[in-house]
Amino acid sequence: MSRHVAIITDSTAYLPPRTMERHGITAVPLTVVLGDRALEEGTEISTRSLAQALQKRRPVTTSRPGPEVFAETYRKAAASGATGIVSLHLSAELSGTYDAAVVAARQAPVPVRVVDTGMIAMALGFCAVAAAEAAQSGGTVDDAVTAAEKRAADTSAYFYVDTLDYLRRGGRIGAAQALFGSALAVKPLLRLDGGRIEPLEKVRTASRAIARLEEIAAERAGTAEVDIAVHHLAAPDRATALADRLRTRLPGLADLHVSEVGAVIGAHTGPGLLGVVVSSR
Repeated sequence: MSRHVAIITDSTAYLPPRTMERHGITAVPLTVVLGDRALEEGTEISTRSLAQALQKRRPVTTSRPGPEVFAETYRKAAASGATGIVSLHLSAELSGTYDAAVVAARQAPVPVRVVDTGMIAMALGFCAVAAAEAAQSGGTVDDAVTAAEKRAADTSAYFYVDTLDYLRRGGRIGAAQALFGSALAVKPLLRLDGGRIEPLEKVRTASRAIARLEEIAAERAGTAEVDIAVHHLAAPDRATALADRLRTRLPGLADLHVSEVGAVIGAHTGPGLLGVVVSSR
């Protein structure tokens, strides 16, 4: 029997369904708790419902998958013929998802390598695709992990939020960092650094912040061959306009994805989020 390496990620990768199907990637859903209801991301709660709840200041929290969910996913992959599994997840600095996967991996019927990518959203998604491409080319578990780790090292994520309040309330940034965006109502630009959300720059207005986000992404891409993802929450016009501008100014652009983030990331950023992921090939 030929060897088969299965690629597992989680719902915060926000990969397009066609991409997941083409590469045989499985995503384990995280959960959004809205009031007293626990809802699976991607199937049981829409981003529109989330945005409305946040705007009404209803209590919204998020929850990792339990180890038993990962255990069942690993069993199904093995039953489908996988002789090894690579399980790639959002930053362990931001979620306990990685820890739950590690617990489940110990009891899996086939070897499982669990990887903390240090990424979120399509920054994680690009890592999963890289691993899947390595596996589809006949690579081993080690080959798939190496491909994902290389892609992670070559990927940057930058984003703009209207307010840091949601990140502060969710514990994803500290009180001192939250002050970064409060003085004189400046608009914060953030980046993913070492798996954590860190301040990058302060800009006076939303329009200038978005223009600066574009400039930062273009500087990071340079003339290299890159994949780009533009994410948003309840800001489709902003996202489309930004993507159009990047499409015209990046000579090495390979693929460009525009998508709304799901409920888990959206719960911690709030409506108005605009993000850019730059991933070198």
